[in-house]
Amino acid sequence: MNHDIAQLPSERTSPTREQVVRHLLRSNEVAKRAIGLGNHPFGAILVAPDHETVLIEQCNIDTVNHAEAELARIAARNFRPEYLWHCTLYTSVEPCCMCAGTAYWANIGRVVFGLTEAELLEATGNHAENPTMSVSSRYVFDHCQKAVELIGPVPEVIPEVGALQREFWRDR
Repeated sequence: MNHDIAQLPSERTSPTREQVVRHLLRSNEVAKRAIGLGNHPFGAILVAPDHETVLIEQCNIDTVNHAEAELARIAARNFRPEYLWHCTLYTSVEPCCMCAGTAYWANIGRVVFGLTEAELLEATGNHAENPTMSVSSRYVFDHCQKAVELIGPVPEVIPEVGALQREFWRDR
């Protein structure tokens, strides 16, 4: 994979629906890995501008080191902002306002999510370990100076992502 910004197209290209679904399901697999590590079930992946190459996989670490924010920090340390603008962050659940802001500051140009924050709240209930916020990533991105593209929720993955969240939080 060539990360040379000189070879990037002048405009971002869009992933196919098949790519969107496949990468979201992979981010949900990363969320399952988080459970195996003793963490909450959230996962994110960063995909290169070719919409195929996975550059980074990151599961949730703890309540302040969410999968998406940690991934964005790693990406910002390892890739140029111009390159990241053409990349896509896929995440099983809609990024919270902290994670959306971190993706913005890392210059990741597109964020795709499966389950909404509101649907997560339905799955978790008022769980003390996951006090969801009612600030959507759309609200965050709509108040940025750069137009980060946001895609989600994606209906094809909601049953699988929702089942993982409901099962995990029911047993806590």
